[in-house]
Amino acid sequence: MSEKRYLWGIDLGGTKIEGIIFNAEDHHDILIRTRVDIEASKGYDHIIDQIGVLIDKMTTQSGRSPNTIGMGTPGTVDPIDNLHKNSNTTCINGKPFHADLEDRLSITFKMANDANCFAIAEAILGEAAHLDFDPKVVFGVIMGTGVGGGLVVDRQIIGGRQGIGGEWGHMYLDQSGGNCYCGKVGCTETIISGTGVQKWYALKSGQHRSLKEIVNRYREDSDIVARDAMHRLFHFFGKGIAQVINILDPDVVVLGGGLSNIEELYTIGVEEVKKHIFNQRLDTRILKPKLGDSAGVFGAALLTKDQSM
Repeated sequence: MSEKRYLWGIDLGGTKIEGIIFNAEDHHDILIRTRVDIEASKGYDHIIDQIGVLIDKMTTQSGRSPNTIGMGTPGTVDPIDNLHKNSNTTCINGKPFHADLEDRLSITFKMANDANCFAIAEAILGEAAHLDFDPKVVFGVIMGTGVGGGLVVDRQIIGGRQGIGGEWGHMYLDQSGGNCYCGKVGCTETIISGTGVQKWYALKSGQHRSLKEIVNRYREDSDIVARDAMHRLFHFFGKGIAQVINILDPDVVVLGGGLSNIEELYTIGVEEVKKHIFNQRLDTRILKPKLGDSAGVFGAALLTKDQSM
């Protein structure tokens, strides 16, 4: 009987760095799952040190040593100059993060944007893998504090020439979104993120409420501003996703992030999508995530599937 092959993955988050080791043939067979604090305020070198601490912890607990580790990161490695960019962990931007990790830790890393890791995990292990047909094109959506996306074709991530494949969060959607941190105006992220919904509600009501409160007040029909905020969310969700569908025509769109728990996106939101696609019907499946918060670290590990051990 052949020895089990295991995949190693790390998800670099805003506050935590999570690691996982699981069976390449059965993702339910998890050998190790653990985390450490990122402590980003201590700087670039400390983040690399903390990744080393996590790997040492995983190695000790599992009794195994990795040759290759998959890593999901905020932002991405620029394929031209090999420097990291577009990360909200800003201290790694402009740095040869990938190369420095490999040099300092003497391990090979396969690296991808965290939204791409979400997309590949949901495409291979999630609901998209259990449909009545085999989807070739899967678009993974992150709608949380910000908005991101990842594109998977034939079970392969499409990063693109500039490493920005799937970054629909920074497509122009509407002027009313205002200024985005990226320096542009009206990005998708400024409107249909949790932050965008809360900001719009506060602007119109003069009160600051959490997204959960806004959703509950909308469902209770007790707050006209909450109603308008949610209708605005559904409207622009429809317009934004329809642009993606009109360009890529994916078989499946999987929603992730905190807003993916809003049930109305799969009913009212989908009806809004239908209004804006270049077709008389919507055949693209818009699905809830199956893996939840686990998707990123599972997807990171899947980057190493051909080098599993």
